[in-house]
Amino acid sequence: METLTYFLPQVWFVILALFLFLYVMLDGFDLGVGILSLTSGDEERRGILMTSLSNIWDANETWLVLMGGGLFGAFPLAYGTILSALYIPILTMVFGFIFRAVAFEFREQANRKFFWNVAFGAGSFLAALGQGFALGAVLKGINVDKSGHFIGTTWDWLSWQSVLVALTLIQAYVLIGSTYLVWKTEGELQLTHYKTAKTAAWTTLLGAIFITISTPIFYESARDRLFQRPLVFIFSVIPILGILLISRLVTSLDRRQERAPFVWTILLFVLTFLGLGLIVFPYIIPTEITIYEASADPSSLVIMIIFIGFLIPVMLFYNLYQYIVFRGKVTGRSYGEE
Repeated sequence: METLTYFLPQVWFVILALFLFLYVMLDGFDLGVGILSLTSGDEERRGILMTSLSNIWDANETWLVLMGGGLFGAFPLAYGTILSALYIPILTMVFGFIFRAVAFEFREQANRKFFWNVAFGAGSFLAALGQGFALGAVLKGINVDKSGHFIGTTWDWLSWQSVLVALTLIQAYVLIGSTYLVWKTEGELQLTHYKTAKTAAWTTLLGAIFITISTPIFYESARDRLFQRPLVFIFSVIPILGILLISRLVTSLDRRQERAPFVWTILLFVLTFLGLGLIVFPYIIPTEITIYEASADPSSLVIMIIFIGFLIPVMLFYNLYQYIVFRGKVTGRSYGEE
């Protein structure tokens, strides 16, 4: 039983990390395309952007639902504490989802599309902003008592660090959204997003560098962890790999490759998640409550693993099937047929 008590929380930490990564990767380009739609010069271009998402965006957000449900079942203490601490960023994200979902459906039926276009783009921006603030607050740390209950204030999540993380995350979403559009579009619209992808790559890199440098300077817990052996060697390699991936991404954009930029961007997201996971583990509420302290009863964790073991393959197959079926280019003609 002691082995299960130690092992099961680790398994669920990995499962939740997987759900979060799949959400950020898949819905990330959804949000990025939504933000980019605010800069579209005409209705035809905006229609192509919307059509590129029309058959896949609903399933992408399912991973966030699974992540929230898994957190509630596996680490109920963390679920209650995090939601209490991040009430405003989470509400901002939810309102953003509502705006973009309603706008997506109503826009197709509207004669005057301006309001719904703005609502979709603004909703995408709000959702990304709320997620960025939440991530920044979690990395900074949440004020809790010895029992793990939130004892901070309503605005603890707001700091210059969380603002920096939010802006960097928005740029990362614009980057993956741009590389997705490079893959899915053609002609002048594709050339435009080669440029937006390259700009977003450099701005994301600058934000990531600043976060990487400032984190050990301002946070003692992160500094102590980053310079422990053997983690110090791992963390020294991650920035080098990140710069290498960025250089390959920029090179693929300069060479006007279509699929390679999206692949390099996904690898950047994978590398970032590995780094964040190593910094946070074994805490579920950094830097106070560990996964062992916040986990549910082992029997509950086992039952949930059995259930989720059937669900994950179904979800992965469904997502993969969607992308295979709708793998072609989105053009002005296909938009008109929609």
